Amino acid sequence: MQSVLVIAIIAVFAAAALVALVRLVQGPSILDRAVASDVLLTEVMCLLGAEMVINQHARTLPVLLIIAAIGVFGTVAVARFVARRDQQS
Repeated sequence: MQSVLVIAIIAVFAAAALVALVRLVQGPSILDRAVASDVLLTEVMCLLGAEMVINQHARTLPVLLIIAAIGVFGTVAVARFVARRDQQS
């Protein structure tokens, strides 16, 4: 049962990551790319969380917190960059 769950998790997250990567590469604007990178970071966090649940440990919790902080800081940086660029135009 557990191996079926792992395969299902990997398949779903791989499909979602592929869609996000396409948007990251093709995104017509910087905001599309920022959203795609946030989605990828969220997927990494979800995969790490699923791995923690499946293997019943909490060793990667600090990694989850660091990834979340990077995502927040990156989003704020992109938002500030776009706001400044729009003011200059």
